Amino acid sequence: MSTTDHSAPLGLGIDAGGTRTRWALADRAGAIVASGEVTGMSALQPRGILQARLTELARAVLAHGRPTALRAGFTGFGGEGAELRHTFAMLFDMPVKEITLCNDIEIAYTACFQPGEGYLIYAGTGSIGAWIDVDGTFHRAGGRGVTLDDGGGGFWIAREALRHIWRVEDEQSGAWQQSAMARAVFDQIGGSDWSLSRQFIYTQERGAVGKLALAVAASADADPVAADILRGAGRELARLANALSGRFGPRPVALSGRAASLHPLIAATMRTALPGDIHFIHASSEAHLAAARAAALC
Repeated sequence: MSTTDHSAPLGLGIDAGGTRTRWALADRAGAIVASGEVTGMSALQPRGILQARLTELARAVLAHGRPTALRAGFTGFGGEGAELRHTFAMLFDMPVKEITLCNDIEIAYTACFQPGEGYLIYAGTGSIGAWIDVDGTFHRAGGRGVTLDDGGGGFWIAREALRHIWRVEDEQSGAWQQSAMARAVFDQIGGSDWSLSRQFIYTQERGAVGKLALAVAASADADPVAADILRGAGRELARLANALSGRFGPRPVALSGRAASLHPLIAATMRTALPGDIHFIHASSEAHLAAARAAALC
């Protein structure tokens, strides 16, 4: 978008995920005057890495205007944000009291529902089911991290694909050449040697591994195994919604997140795994816009 009036009061919204970080600037009327994306980041990253990525973010934002208030959601954020607030205050020359931090799912929820209204199922690099009740209390299903679970997220899809590929290779060396999914996956990794897969899955950041789900989705129409993995992702995401419904009662369900949009099979399978009378929507991921508008009203 074009450069805006640097003197106008602006709210900055940030949606920081493992794969990408999206930001937007909004004016007091709620109009989005600038937006963009930078490298993914997490509240759990080492200080040096996070500092570098926040600096990259600030440089991109300040090219369009200086925000007067900020609302940011970070994957991995657990509530202890004093150091992160201080960093933002330094980067944007902003009072700490104008900085609101939360986890990325909280701002994604407010982009879809009012408190108490429905359940958000979010599939990015990881996955989580969320409900914010009318008292503002955050309730979850899943979201335990990619090592433990996060079924249906991008990392899970990538891991399922690599597991299948290498199990088949155990039984028939070179079988990958006949698999559209394996060819797409190895092309993204850089080769078919096990050492490359091992280095990729065990040394890359989780967001980078999650991007491998793009190759799985791209091959789903030609490879039944890839299609089955995406259907499995849909069932995993439906499990989160059903878990919340079982605890708190039936409510509308919204599916959001980048991984949820990789292929229509994911949302379609999720819908069939939900009760027929549940209102279901596949929502666009616009949490950064909602956060920017909220910040602009501070």
